[in-house]
Amino acid sequence: MIEIKGKIVSLEIIENKFVCNLNACKGACCIEGIEGAPLEKNEIEELAMNKERILGYLDEEGKSIIREQIASPKGINNWSTPLKKDGACAYSIRDGMGVLHCGIEHSYLDQNSKFLKPISCHLYPIRVHQNTETGWEALNYDRWDICSAACTNGDKLKMPVYRFLKNALIRKYGEEFYNELDEVAIAWLETQG
Repeated sequence: MIEIKGKIVSLEIIENKFVCNLNACKGACCIEGIEGAPLEKNEIEELAMNKERILGYLDEEGKSIIREQIASPKGINNWSTPLKKDGACAYSIRDGMGVLHCGIEHSYLDQNSKFLKPISCHLYPIRVHQNTETGWEALNYDRWDICSAACTNGDKLKMPVYRFLKNALIRKYGEEFYNELDEVAIAWLETQG
């Protein structure tokens, strides 16, 4: 573990390689698991403000769910994206090849909304764990078998997790954080031979 700007960063984020391979996994992270994507409080507000713009990108089931509930409670002060009957995120859409995509992101990329997507999705496979008592955040590498093709792809392209997620890390923590992480990572990897 290393400390960057008050955040504890797992060395696995530096040492492991990762590049999403949607052709292989078909967007399985949008359907696998027991709950939707974790949402931060400000993201619920963003979804509410952009709801009408996002709805046009969703399938009928997703539209029906989101019209009623833009976020699902998952405990005290915790929220996630709601799910469809098959377990897929209500904001997900399936293309003609069976690949799941994010309707929120498509709306953003078409410049129809101002919310890119939940930061938990943008940062994946990094999961952020917050200690509410100390205020410290820990950035950990989340290993999931559905991402084995992404690990293989990352190895092939020699792309560390943190570099693959550069934009997401800058979005969450800022450019200064990312630059320091990159500097420390380069030094660490040099010592590992």
